[in-house]
Amino acid sequence: MNDTILNIALVVVLAMFVFYAFRNSRKTKAKQAELKSQIVPGVEVMTNFGLFGTLISVDEISNVAEIETSPGNIVRVHRQTLAKVVTETEAAEGQPRSVEEAMEIANREAEARERAASGATPEFGELAEPTATHASDEIFIEPTTPTTDPAAKPATPTSKKVDE
Repeated sequence: MNDTILNIALVVVLAMFVFYAFRNSRKTKAKQAELKSQIVPGVEVMTNFGLFGTLISVDEISNVAEIETSPGNIVRVHRQTLAKVVTETEAAEGQPRSVEEAMEIANREAEARERAASGATPEFGELAEPTATHASDEIFIEPTTPTTDPAAKPATPTSKKVDE
């Protein structure tokens, strides 16, 4: 009786595995077919390694795609490295499209943090007002009597603040 239930459970798990494998393969093929239909010369594309550019040509026989990354710079890549077609809606999501754009965003955020920090109240443990310490406010006291005990630690200079 237990062997029969175990065998049925194994068959059900195997059937589910096969079902999900075929389903994922169908989804992947559909996604690849959609990408292949979108890849036409003149569209903005992104490669698997993050290179953006305008697709100039695709050679199906030799599997080579030519991408113009900037005016006059043409890069030849394998056709399968074309990851996606960049649309205007994807570009408008606030994601930086270049390193320069990312640096501009980071600089703006840093300036906003500095402005907020300058007018903000101090957090727990921070000084409310910075205090200036001058060398004339401190007196260094050095020991005047040397110790003759070799086990004794040497005295270190200490500093005290002068109360005015």
